[in-house]
Amino acid sequence: MRRPESRVNRRTRAWIWSIVIGLACTLSWSSPAGADTSRPGLGGAIDTILDDPLLKGGAAGVVVADAKSGAVLYRHRPDDRLIPASNTKLLTSAAAMGVLGREHRFRTDVLTDGTRHGRVLRGDLYLRGSGDPTLLAADYERLARSVADAGIRRVTGRLIADDTRFDAQRVGRSWAADDESSYYAAQISALSVAPDTDYDAGSVIVETSPGARPGARPTVTLTPKTSYVRVVNRATTGAAGSGSTLTVERGHGSNTITLSGSVPAGAAPAKEWVSVWEPTGYAAAVFADALERHGVRVAGDTRLGRATPDGARPLATHRSMPLKRLLIPFMKLSNNIHAEVLTKAIGDKTAGRGTWTAGLAGVSDWLKKQGVDVGTLRQVDGSGLSRMDNVAAGHFSELLLAVRHQSWYADWYASLPVACDPDRLVGGTLRSRMCGTPAAGNARGKTGTLTGASALSGYVTDADGRELVYSVVLNNFLAPSVKSLEDAIVVTLAKSGKDGASATRPRAVRSGVPQSLECAWVKPRPC
Repeated sequence: MRRPESRVNRRTRAWIWSIVIGLACTLSWSSPAGADTSRPGLGGAIDTILDDPLLKGGAAGVVVADAKSGAVLYRHRPDDRLIPASNTKLLTSAAAMGVLGREHRFRTDVLTDGTRHGRVLRGDLYLRGSGDPTLLAADYERLARSVADAGIRRVTGRLIADDTRFDAQRVGRSWAADDESSYYAAQISALSVAPDTDYDAGSVIVETSPGARPGARPTVTLTPKTSYVRVVNRATTGAAGSGSTLTVERGHGSNTITLSGSVPAGAAPAKEWVSVWEPTGYAAAVFADALERHGVRVAGDTRLGRATPDGARPLATHRSMPLKRLLIPFMKLSNNIHAEVLTKAIGDKTAGRGTWTAGLAGVSDWLKKQGVDVGTLRQVDGSGLSRMDNVAAGHFSELLLAVRHQSWYADWYASLPVACDPDRLVGGTLRSRMCGTPAAGNARGKTGTLTGASALSGYVTDADGRELVYSVVLNNFLAPSVKSLEDAIVVTLAKSGKDGASATRPRAVRSGVPQSLECAWVKPRPC
């Protein structure tokens, strides 16, 4: 019987082969500096694209590998740590599938430690969350209905919102202060509310419609309807055909949302997604309103952040969709809140602490087991919103190769945006990119966008039917966007084959359209 190869021997052989492959690639391909643009082949084609003036003075890390064999076909500065933006979600989502499992569901419970006396519950009512970012106002309505259906009409105690599954650190490390009221940087809690089925937990939708005549106040509605936020309407209705100057802002540390400027008469309603201050209180307020609508009166006040006592009895439970389904809105729309909730859930699962520190340690441990060199990267949040994240293109290629052997890979792969697919929950942040090319409907990848940082990593099939892994991370550019360079590289891969490859010409970038945020974050404008 053949003796099993030891892990040490396997790692030694893999290390030797990585050096051999790396030397071969270094000798075969030049870097963009002084690239020979007449040289045929994949390396020359990608070098030509990276030599574009859009990237002049910037930094680039690019890796291309054969998905089946793992052989590296091209690399340019693969170990340079760069700001990955939302490509960070590749690390977080894969670790979540590996640690929590594809069938993981978040639970939200209504419990009591009181006693029943007919329709009166003598004691407190607890709303306990575990991080579900998909809870809608309708879900809180169903929980309240279950309490009423149990025959309870009066609670003598208090409503206590138990968000202790996660810690009280609400925002990620080094998140920009001027993003505070932006829904894509909403606070993280084990209890929250999402206003719609994009599941942007911790935010409300402010819809503004012009008044009946110029000079009148616009009409403002909130989704969900809640008194948790206060609207100060200082906006006016302008003349028909005038430009909109409407601004919608939430003040720091408050839930006062102020509207100013003007909206033109006859214009369509405008929507703005705004984060709330303290999402636990938001969830408690929405649930309290639902209880009242269903005839359940709570005599006491509402308290936040207290743990449910041992032995409390459940009255109602809501379970979220499984993680394999949650991945779709999470990855297709690049949802930051989902990434951070999953990070804290990983911490709770691996260390019994729903914190960023424990969660990121859990992510790192899982990545290490997949062969990713975590000692040479820095991850400080789950979403990539922090500019302190530093990950190399080589790290992403290692991950993209490793996950292909996981039992949940098909679900994870399906969550990646698809180039030029118009369906918002299929094409996602790639739905308007690479159209009319061999990459359309072919390339899948996770996008990433911050000011001066852009990335695209994923899979594409070449002209010979060979699946390729690619990672492109670009930083420190001054151009409004370098997405055209990313697309050009992926299209070049899609049309490459045994007969070689020629560089795809980057499409012109529209002037005056800076891309400093993921396109899905700029609502309601499509990508």
